[in-house]
Formats: sequence, C-alpha cells, structure tokens
Amino acid sequence: MAAPRMISCVLALATLTLGACSAATDRPSGGQPVVSGVAGGSGAAPSAGASSGTAAAPPGTAAPSASALDPAAYKTELETRRKAMAGAIGSMAGARTVKTLGQRAQKAAEAVESGAAALAAVTPPDQVRSQHDAYVASLRDFATALGGTAGKVGSRDLCTSSAALSDVGGALKSLDQAGQALQQAGDYPADVVSVKAGGKKNRRLKNGSYVRRGSLTGRSSLQIDNGGTRDAVVTLVKGGSKVLSVYVRKKAKFKVSGVRDGTYKIYFTHGVDWDGKARAFTRQCSFERFQKSVKFKTTFTATQIRWHDWRITLHAIAGGNARTSDVDPDDFPG
Repeated sequence: MAAPRMISCVLALATLTLGACSAATDRPSGGQPVVSGVAGGSGAAPSAGASSGTAAAPPGTAAPSASALDPAAYKTELETRRKAMAGAIGSMAGARTVKTLGQRAQKAAEAVESGAAALAAVTPPDQVRSQHDAYVASLRDFATALGGTAGKVGSRDLCTSSAALSDVGGALKSLDQAGQALQQAGDYPADVVSVKAGGKKNRRLKNGSYVRRGSLTGRSSLQIDNGGTRDAVVTLVKGGSKVLSVYVRKKAKFKVSGVRDGTYKIYFTHGVDWDGKARAFTRQCSFERFQKSVKFKTTFTATQIRWHDWRITLHAIAGGNARTSDVDPDDFPG
C-alpha cells in the first residue's frame, strides 16, 4: 500500500488503487492489477403395427390404418405429453438467476425430447398424419436448440431467460406454428408454447447511472475506471447490505462522491445488453468481487479534516497486484 500523503486544498488522505480484470480478454499484454497512491476525491415414422388386414372404407374415403388412434385417444395422448413439455418451457422462461436458467433449460430440452419420442411412437388419426409428423419434427428441432442454449448459459454467453428465448426464437416459432396447425386440424391440444421470444437487443444505461442509490452524504469518493470491452455495474456492500450500484460504460470512468464512512466490499459484473427489469446483463456476463475490502474514514483534528478516497480499475494495468475472485451468480448482490 502506498504511503498516505497530504495534498493542499482538499486535505485528502491518499489510499490505494485496486485493479482487476473481469475476463481474460480484457487483460492488456503484461498487465497486472496495481496498488499505488492516489489522492483526491453476468418426425419419426408412425408405428409399424398395422394388422394383416384392413377394413373396407366407405366410398370416397381413405381406408384408416388399423393401428391408428381414434381422435379421443389421440387427444388424451397429446394432452399427457403437452402438460409436461409446456410446464418445462414455462419454468425455463421464469428463471431468475443464471444457474437456475441453465438447469431449467437442460430440463426443458430433456422434457421436449422425451415428448417427441413418445409422440413419434403414436399413430395418429389419418386425417392429421401430416400435421402430427410436422409437430414431432418441430419438437425434436426445438429440443436440439434448447440443448445448445443450455450450453451457452453454462458458459455465460447467455445470462437471462429473455436471452435464452431469443436464442431459440426460430425453433420456438416453428414449433408454435406446427402446434397451431395440429390444433386447427381437429382441436387437438398441441399448444406447448406459452411464451414469446423477443429479438436480440443491446440496451445500455448512461454512464454513471445509478441502478441503486443509497445515502451519499459523506466526504469520501470512489473513482471507477472501466477500461474493459464490456459495460459494468459496480456494487458496494456494507455489513451485508447493498448500499449502491452504479453503471459504468466500457472505456469510461465515473466518480461516486459522498461515500459515507465504513468498510465496504466491492462487487462488479460485466456484460452486454442491460435488462433494467431483471437488473442484469443478458449476454456475456461475469460476476466478481475484490478480495480486499475498502475502508472509508474521516478524521477530524483541531486544524484539519482528513478522509479516504479510493480508485478502482476494472481491468488489468501494468504493475498491479490487487486480486479479485469469481462470484457464484446466485450469491451476487442483486
């Protein structure tokens, strides 16, 4: 830690500069986090179970397959499969954390694949054979897409349910259309899609926007330098309570003034496309915290007032030695 020093006018007690890198792609060549002095203020074919004979069909109608389900039995089979698949898809859409999203996306993929396999073994009424086959094929395509999305959530390329739904948007739309076609052909329950997928977005807040703003009546300041390639949100936690969260754009700086005395833990998340409702980045997210807490303290003497100011960098800088740790997304202060 650099030795404190006094400067004229502001009489600020200098502290240290913390530097960290949120992702390997943000590190400059040879860069290390730094400590130095500073002063101032995230369709198979239908079952081959036909009998050796077929019943004669009335004139002008097609002969039904002997193994085909009647409409009532087919509706029962569809309804049984529909509930499980629709429930899994809806559960994924309702996920509120990255970890939960990954788990539910994988379960949804498995549920849809299981439903597709079961329906592929069914011989539907002849009148809806083509719609049935298209529906089963769409289910399989959607299950494959969901599996890929679950992998992207695991690697933090996708971080919210809205981003996951956008990722499978094409397959979701095709499945919805196939289900509607089957429904319209005979009022069959094939509506497994109860959610909508939005398009890919790149929403950003203005630099220095407060996501959460607590009391800022102190003398100290926190200078934030985000030299990385993604926007960030920095959060200060004091005694287990979140005090403030501020948005800092990539390649930008912001100074939080009025920080009150106390010891704070500093968390930060990087990412792309800020979802204000979810209060999270929807893509390319990471979650970290500085290992060392920072202390802001104001000292009054008969002739002077001294206070601590801190400067943090969210990217590696040459000569740095401050350390950060990855944070489980479920443990990140939200």
